[in-house]
Amino acid sequence: MARERQAVSAHGTLGTLFHDAEEPRASDREVAWYAARLPRTAGPVLDVMAGSGRLLIPLLQAGFRVHGIDISEAMLASCRARLEASGAATELFRQNVTALNLPFRYSAAFVARGAFQLLADPTAALDALLRIRAHLIDPGVLLLDLFVPDGAEHPPGAPVVEVRTVAAGADCRIGLRSETFIDVTLRRIDVRSRYERRDRHTITAREDEALALTWYSEDEVLTLLKDAGYCDLGIEPAAYERNDGRHFAVSARARSEGPPPRPRE
Repeated sequence: MARERQAVSAHGTLGTLFHDAEEPRASDREVAWYAARLPRTAGPVLDVMAGSGRLLIPLLQAGFRVHGIDISEAMLASCRARLEASGAATELFRQNVTALNLPFRYSAAFVARGAFQLLADPTAALDALLRIRAHLIDPGVLLLDLFVPDGAEHPPGAPVVEVRTVAAGADCRIGLRSETFIDVTLRRIDVRSRYERRDRHTITAREDEALALTWYSEDEVLTLLKDAGYCDLGIEPAAYERNDGRHFAVSARARSEGPPPRPRE
């Protein structure tokens, strides 16, 4: 049961195509935000839950040594193709962050664009922070980009339905229909989506996806980081801005004294 509870939501093939087409690259503002806070010369940094390289590749192009991990094979395949197309290369790993075990150590790690909140179970979130901490060396910087949804204070009375379509190539479009449910008591967002691929006017593929997220207030995430053995905690304006709630960023450092506590079984 513990392993099921720690499962991380992941995009499939059509979900990857949709989100790559909708936002293939992080904005210049977001890239600059991370570039100003990540160490350049202390060793490689780790893009946790890196997806298809939306932020990883621009940081490589800005001169950082960046490795990436993600649980989605479709996202990692897209990232590999994008790296090859850009002429860049780096280390990519398919791993669940709650059981992170890499052969490298990192001067910094970051989880961008609210992806940390896909760890909807509190035990999974703590385990992830512990595993990341175990991979950090001096200066041991950790950056998290987080949000509190609008519905946390004013929950909608019914699921929020969105329909969007993107062009994913010549004569190819990917449509998305999603329903978002917000449970304030459980502090949980469930997003049920269906992607449809149309080549010319014919539906050629469908894919269903279920994602679960949670959220934290500023004080709550600082407490979580303290419990996981981080120090020098700070809150600042977010790297990634949207109009769907309150966004903020957290900075921290891994404590260097002694080994980190073991993740919960």
